[in-house]
This record gives sequence, structure tokens and C-alpha cells, in this order.
Amino acid sequence: MNDLIEAWREGVRSAAEAGGSIAIRGGGTKAFYGRAAAGEPLDTRALRGIVNYEPSELVVTVRAGTPLAELEALLAGQGQMLAFEPPRFAPGGTVGGCVAAGLAGPRRAAVGGVRDFVLGLRMIDGRGDLLRFGGEVMKNVAGYDVSRVMAGSLGTLGLIVEVSLKVLPCPPAEASLCFELDEAAALHRLNAWGGQPLPISASVWRDGVLTLRLSGAVAAVDAALLSLGGERLPAAQADALWAGLRDHTEAFFAGDAPLWRLSVPGDALAVALPGTQLVEWGGAQRWLRSTAPAADIRARTAALGGHATLFRQGDRSGDVFHPLPAPMRALQRNLKQAFDPAGVFSPGRLYEGL
Repeated sequence: MNDLIEAWREGVRSAAEAGGSIAIRGGGTKAFYGRAAAGEPLDTRALRGIVNYEPSELVVTVRAGTPLAELEALLAGQGQMLAFEPPRFAPGGTVGGCVAAGLAGPRRAAVGGVRDFVLGLRMIDGRGDLLRFGGEVMKNVAGYDVSRVMAGSLGTLGLIVEVSLKVLPCPPAEASLCFELDEAAALHRLNAWGGQPLPISASVWRDGVLTLRLSGAVAAVDAALLSLGGERLPAAQADALWAGLRDHTEAFFAGDAPLWRLSVPGDALAVALPGTQLVEWGGAQRWLRSTAPAADIRARTAALGGHATLFRQGDRSGDVFHPLPAPMRALQRNLKQAFDPAGVFSPGRLYEGL
């Protein structure tokens, strides 16, 4: 493994000296996300394996090319999980790609996102240096939490070699409930429930039906079932629903129309835009299938206090992520300069010129 890492470091140095670029790639399951990746492909899948796993400590350290399915199977054998529910858009996704994409599934609103579970990592920066940030324990006071910056960076800051992740026990009990409600009523109900001590771990509204997932202690789930009412889904049907939302195999995500991910405050009003919508995360994430102009979608989302990302399909030559205000763009540029001064890693993948 050390020989492979050294070869990668030398490759990065050579690219920096020659003015070249490198596109980091694991299983390629999220190649559609962001702008087109520029550079010579660097496949991480040869660097795989579990470095350290202590179930009692709720921490696992794993090499970046390790298949995500392999890690999740290991954790499931100990009754544990990656609580942020990383999406599997296709077979073959890797742990490094999971962190670099920074995407989370239905449980995100209840437990946090990918960066909330990154405890530390090793990476190769744009100078070819091997760096270590964070640690392998829950409480780490080693300095700035630089490791979490890599979550969602799409490989533009450096090559993740190894990552330590916090894991959580699988909930003892889960149940899902359905309610027939229009969008406005569903949003109102979700916000009201959000202020109550209910074990809600996921929610979704589509086509006049709101579905909740309850997760936690048996007594807590049973009490919530009694107080909330609604129609309980059979376990197999519920599992298929939440997996379909996580992996975008649910029928809503099929088709060629541009798919937008709208991030808005949970108490925002309905997003009045042409197309079809699906609401997750207690109202904070709205998926939109629409051919409306990008400017209209972003203007409406911004008016509600949020931002819009062209998640899949559509014109990816322009802004895929919501345009940054000048101060934020300056911060992004400074971050890129600090980690990758020669612009080796996937230039333009997040924003043009970065």
C-alpha cells in the first residue's frame, strides 16, 4: 500500500510541474454530479481494506478505495451503520467517493451529514505531500477540523487516502407511517412535529402522501405510533421506499428531465415552480423535476432563503451549483490555493475557474 501511495504522490508532483491535471475516480457512481471532471483519471480502488475497527468505540478507519457495500456489510455484522445513509446510485461506490461527494440519504435531517461523521483522514495534497488531519477518536482537539472540508469537495482539494468515520448502532425499532395530506398541510405538520420529542428519522412527501419513518427505542417508537396515527406501512414496503429514496431508484427520479435539488429552510412555503416535486428532510430538501430556466429556479429558491443545485441531467457546462457571492467565492479560491496551488485536482468540477 505504501508503494501505491508513493506512486500517487509522485504522479501528483509530476502533474503539478507539467501543468497537468488529475481526475480522482473510485467506482464512478457519482460521475454525473457536478461539472465535468477534467484531468487524467486516477483510480483509487486498488487502495482498499479496513485499517482499524473497534465496534465498542464506534469508529472505523478505512482506505479510500474500499467498496462502500463492503464497509456497510462489516458494520451490519456488528449491529452498526453509517447513520447518514450514503446513497448508492450504482454498484461499486467507494468510501472515498462517498466522503468526497458529501451526499447523505433520508436520515440526514435527524443525524447530520457526511462531514459530521468524519473524524480524521489522510490525504495527498496538490504538492504531493501526504497530510493527516483529525484523529480516530470521538473527541479530538488536535486543531482545526480540516478533515471535514474534504466532505463535498468532489476531489478538487486532494486525494483521500484513508478516512476515520464515526458509526452508530442500528436502531432497535423502526416503523413507517403514511398520511394523506396536500403539500401545505404536510409542511405544517412536519414543522409542528419537529418541535416535539418524536423519534422521526426520515420523512418524504409526494403526490398527496406524507410518509414518516420512526427509529429508536422500542418504547419510543410504540408511543409515537399511538400518538401520531396514520397508516402503518409493512416493513418490506417501508424498507424499499427509504432505500429507493436513498439510491434514487424510486420512480420519481427516473426520466430525462433535469433534476434539481433545492435546499431551503424547513419552514419555507411550497416552491411554486413548474414540474413535479418531492419533499424530504422535514421540508428542508425539495427535489424538482423541471425544464424551467435555471435562473427562474434559482431566483425562486433564493427568495425562500435557499439555494438550488442542478443534480442530474440538464446543461452542465455552466453553473451546476448555486452561484457563490463574492466573499464565499474568495474563500473557496483561498481554500483551493492552500490545498492545490497548481490546480492539479479536477479543475472546474465545482465552479468554473476553481
